[in-house]
Amino acid sequence: MPVKAEVLCALGPDASSYKPAADQRPTSDAMQLANRVNAAVKTLCGSQCPTMALLRNATAPNAMLIADAGQAKLVYSPQFLGAAYNSFGDDGIVAVIAHEVGHAMDATMGAAWIKKSWTPELRADAWAGCLLARLDPAPANLQPSLSALSKYPSPSHPSWNLRLPALRAGYTQCGGAGSKFDARK
Repeated sequence: MPVKAEVLCALGPDASSYKPAADQRPTSDAMQLANRVNAAVKTLCGSQCPTMALLRNATAPNAMLIADAGQAKLVYSPQFLGAAYNSFGDDGIVAVIAHEVGHAMDATMGAAWIKKSWTPELRADAWAGCLLARLDPAPANLQPSLSALSKYPSPSHPSWNLRLPALRAGYTQCGGAGSKFDARK
């Protein structure tokens, strides 16, 4: 009996509308942004990094991470990517990708600095903060990243006032200056 794909995180409503048969290769600009995140990931885990396919699919709810028969897929809606780019630029899209990748990092690596009491969404946010620190955005570029994460939560995300400390914890744990994070406005 085949194993049913499991949605690990869906940013946006109606994950049930996703049709895997409509998966397509990503656009070159989406791949370029994913490669930036991947470069940051490699600074943390080297050859032990989680791997996943990046796909576009108009039936996806914004962006989602799926475990399917032992393979991870990060699937994005082209409409979502266009809207996120128009509102937050490349930095917003990178942050959304970092959050989804954060779920995979949490599942494969874990980290002593991540609070055990945090939900999977908060742990993914902490990893996203860590990856943003590794990407080393200027404070002005950090704001669009955080704004995108705030605007596109999953249905199971806690409120933003709980998410922001997790993002900051990951950011400072991975070399980002707390003062830079706090000066992002």
